[in-house]
Amino acid sequence: HRPTIDGLTRSNPDDPSGESMMRRVPEVLDCWFDSGSMPFAHVHYPFENKEWFEDHFPADFVVEYINQTRGWFYTLHVLAGALFDRPAFSNVICHGVLLAENGDKLSKRLRNYTEPTEVFDRQGADALRWYFLSSSIVRGGDSRIADSGIDEVVRQVLLPVWNAYKFFVQYANIDHYRAQHRTDSTDVLDRYILAKTHEMIVAVTDSMDAYDLPGAAGHLQGFIDALNNWYIRRSRDRFWAPAGDQTSADKADAYDTLFTVLSTFAQAAAPFLPLIMEEIYQGLHPGENRSVHLSDWPDADLLPDDPSLVAAMDLARDVCSTTLGLREAEGLRVRLPLAQLTVAGAGAEALGPFRALVAEEVNVKSVELIESADEHATFVLRPDGKVLGPRLGGEVQQVFAAARDGNWIRNDDGSVSLAGHTLNEGEYELAIEASEDTTAASLSSHEGLVLLDTELTPELIAEGLARDVVRHVQQARKDADLVVTDRIALTLDLSDSAAAAVRAHERYVADQVLATSVSYATISDGEASAVVTIDDTPARIAVVVSG
Repeated sequence: HRPTIDGLTRSNPDDPSGESMMRRVPEVLDCWFDSGSMPFAHVHYPFENKEWFEDHFPADFVVEYINQTRGWFYTLHVLAGALFDRPAFSNVICHGVLLAENGDKLSKRLRNYTEPTEVFDRQGADALRWYFLSSSIVRGGDSRIADSGIDEVVRQVLLPVWNAYKFFVQYANIDHYRAQHRTDSTDVLDRYILAKTHEMIVAVTDSMDAYDLPGAAGHLQGFIDALNNWYIRRSRDRFWAPAGDQTSADKADAYDTLFTVLSTFAQAAAPFLPLIMEEIYQGLHPGENRSVHLSDWPDADLLPDDPSLVAAMDLARDVCSTTLGLREAEGLRVRLPLAQLTVAGAGAEALGPFRALVAEEVNVKSVELIESADEHATFVLRPDGKVLGPRLGGEVQQVFAAARDGNWIRNDDGSVSLAGHTLNEGEYELAIEASEDTTAASLSSHEGLVLLDTELTPELIAEGLARDVVRHVQQARKDADLVVTDRIALTLDLSDSAAAAVRAHERYVADQVLATSVSYATISDGEASAVVTIDDTPARIAVVVSG
């Protein structure tokens, strides 16, 4: 840098006499000229590598932070345009500025951030990588880094993925089953998750091709939820079935499907979670010494495509999620069975094949499907003033008034007409509100709602108590470190009402907890495997492995 460089001289190596000296030339170019010359200068073009450069220019992709739009990005294009009449690169990710949790700039002096090595040790490098790749920072927005946000990645992404893999490995090892890549199962849940995998691969591929990293991460995370909280959850009985009995073919379908889905997911998620996906992929292919990072990108065409099944099953998932949220809001624990769930709205009848699945998931005795929600709810139109204001000016107030009064018409093309104007999709929100005298909630992904019959009978209450007992026994088994296949002798010390409930549902309780016998007796604290509260009364459970 000047002025220090001005005082430096050196003998001219091309002058044998040594009399001439080299000095700094007075002309100084902007340092960005050097950076902008990088594409050709780093290969010494045109003096060397001419053919290679012309074959590789312009670059496919470049990434830097937001201020480089007027620095490096700009200079690259200026020189490329001047010299080659072409842009310098075809795609760009321009990331924003990373800030501390309170919005301040990161500062080494203030140490207002956690050292990355500490994050690697505590939450893992994959957690930090996902945290950034799934955030708005890679879309040019500023982002605040918070340890709590990285913890959420561990909780919502890494642990669910690992738990799905662990579930598969645990039961496959118990059964000594070597799974294979298959996509031909006829089971509806297998067909769904395979088609969902097809859909996920297409969506992630499209997002990656568009350099939309948060979009791709969103598709992957949505798939994790479908895999863990629906497919595995609803398929557990198939994996628990005894090996070698009449269900073995169905069990093999479940194993092979889950193996196929996990392997495919590992390939798609490897750029986002490189370490954990490598561990999972190699664990699924033991002895093959195959790195997921050297495998081909998954081909969606090798998986079944069934959009109607995916749409219907996703609607079933939405119904279950909404219903479970409604139960929680009403203080109705999930293990307490209810008489009926009604799903109302256009397209509800698509759930017909999944009535039993929905009923079991939300614990109701029957599911009714009706195509019209008019009897139980009303649609409410909410125009978007931020969008409509610039277009309609002062007339937007007439639109708001008509919407409040319900003076609007819904058109077949998805638009709505009111106050002499037509509002297109994106200019309004159409919400559905349940009647005040119903226990209901709107679906999040569908113009419909769910309605719960919350009236409790003695029979429903008794069954709920039996299910509560099952939960406590399962926890007692876990606390005793029993193997999942261990059969037990179960002894219960319950209140009269809870004991009567278990007796009425004894076969169900025994099957759920793998009990070869169920007895009722007084249990001391020293003999108890667990002391719990059932039906607001202290209860004791004794679990002994059965010979």
